[in-house]
Amino acid sequence: MPAIAGFLVVGALAGPGALGLVSDPERVGSLAEIGVVFLLFEIGLELPVERLKQLGRTALMAGGAQVAVTVAVVASAAVALGIAPTSAVMLGGLMAMSSTAIVMRLLADEGQIDSPHGQVAVAILIFQDLAIVPFLLAIPFLVGGAESSVLELSGSIARMLLALLVVVFIVRLGVPRILGRVAESGSPDLFSLLALLIILGSAYLAEQLGLTLAVGAFLAGVAASSSPYAQQLFSEVVPLRGVILGIFFTAIGMLFEPRVLLNDTALVLLYLLGTLVLKTGVIAAASTLALGHSVRIGVLAGLALSQTGEFSFVLAQEALDANLISKPLYQVVLAGSILSLLATPFIVRVSPRIADSLARFFESEDGEPVERPSGGTAPEAERVIVIGYGRAGQTIARILRAIGIPYEVIDSNARQVREVERYEPSIRFGDATRPIVLQRLGVEGARLVVVAISDPLATRRIVARIRLISPRTAVLARTRLVREVDHLEAAGASTVVAEEFEGSLEMVARMLGTFGFPTHAVTRFTEALREEGYGAVRSPAALPIDPWLVELLEGVGTDWLEVPRGIASGTSLAGLDVRARTGATVVAVERDGRTTTNPGPSFELKPGDRLLVLADVDELARLRSLLEGDP
Repeated sequence: MPAIAGFLVVGALAGPGALGLVSDPERVGSLAEIGVVFLLFEIGLELPVERLKQLGRTALMAGGAQVAVTVAVVASAAVALGIAPTSAVMLGGLMAMSSTAIVMRLLADEGQIDSPHGQVAVAILIFQDLAIVPFLLAIPFLVGGAESSVLELSGSIARMLLALLVVVFIVRLGVPRILGRVAESGSPDLFSLLALLIILGSAYLAEQLGLTLAVGAFLAGVAASSSPYAQQLFSEVVPLRGVILGIFFTAIGMLFEPRVLLNDTALVLLYLLGTLVLKTGVIAAASTLALGHSVRIGVLAGLALSQTGEFSFVLAQEALDANLISKPLYQVVLAGSILSLLATPFIVRVSPRIADSLARFFESEDGEPVERPSGGTAPEAERVIVIGYGRAGQTIARILRAIGIPYEVIDSNARQVREVERYEPSIRFGDATRPIVLQRLGVEGARLVVVAISDPLATRRIVARIRLISPRTAVLARTRLVREVDHLEAAGASTVVAEEFEGSLEMVARMLGTFGFPTHAVTRFTEALREEGYGAVRSPAALPIDPWLVELLEGVGTDWLEVPRGIASGTSLAGLDVRARTGATVVAVERDGRTTTNPGPSFELKPGDRLLVLADVDELARLRSLLEGDP
């Protein structure tokens, strides 16, 4: 389970409601506030510049719909149960938040951050993290409630906006300049102290002007993100975040009173189930309707975000202090939120089975490919089916189109299919994890099926189902992580391309090339590693590489070598005495696009000529030195 769940449990056990090891949790709660300040500063520092640009549209559409619908549904239900409207709105805000810390950790551990549902989840988390700021700003306005006159409410909003503008002006003008001055001093200790001063000082300034600590820290992070020293500032904050967040979650656990589970069991279960079911449904609907993803992807994203998060505790504490929610309701929210966090790892673990079941129930045949494109005159057995139209799928499709091999593409994102079908007529919409879709694609008659999606769980299912439908069809599967290679091979993949190791092999090849190893030897070496299923690279680091693999680097083969610019005019092969002095044999010479095979001894070399040479590693090195004029 995530460490955050452990902090919550330990806090609950140590608090006054259980063992009583800490009798005054409010004192720890003061430290917890600092944890929230650091977290919001970090979010402001990193979100607007990079991640929002990448996921901005998804965050606005899916995240905005999720937060708005969740708040509306929860508030309406709470009002129907007799809760005051202002309290009901705040309760909706509490339930709308998810745990960035836990979800990001679980997605990273499972290698699913880059999967379609992982990208949807990350985008919604970004929106939720940003939505905490208007929720915190709304608390003073909600406190006014119906008792305040229009004039008083208008004055309150005006003062809040004025305070916000003052804080934005000060931090926007001051933070980058101060960072620049201190960075020029060259003192790392002074820079660390300044980072702490900016975070806590901006939070204090905002509180003095009637805002919240968290809002001030967030605005300071946004201001600092435009500074060229933002990365250094980020490195100062991150080491402190883990420690202070640990204190924060432990303090939240201490505020929990276990007896609420006995006294208000029904309310706690209602809050817990309402949160899990409502958020899963809302996110699944937003993902399918607004973004065009399949039901399966929407449900996976919804289940991952079904819990309430760390900012729910922040909002709940602020709402309690402002008397927007009562102490009993606060305890119910606290208990339900903690239980939802504890349940999250187990929910994520079973989410693929739940998503598959719901996808089969909700999705109809209308969302599946109804016909195959008729283009191409090649026999049926020459067809290639490409599953997934991300970067890898697009590249494969373009190459197939260029060389004239007929192909079909299927993707589960309906919006993307609509956008690209004008120049990619072979693309169809469908969820390839469903056997009926694979059957209607005709995988049993294809020469090759390329699975080019970034979802590891879906890739396994697709490969296994292709193999059941068509045992003889070649399946080329892509995966990011090495641990998926064995799973995919067991599922029936003919070839697995592991990006993690392909990157390693490319680095090895470039390194060997730097040390003068011939291209043919490096190619043999890397191909042997691939044929062994990356076994040599996947073995423990303490084990040496097998000697036979090293011998491949020393074998004789052909390689191209360019004649350097500094070669003397009139230099011939006989004059260099290539064979006697190096042991290498010049098989051909390429000049201006023309190739001369088996050149005679009198053949004169010119700068820029490319020599096709038969040699081993040492012979090639000697020939390179000879051409460069070394003795």
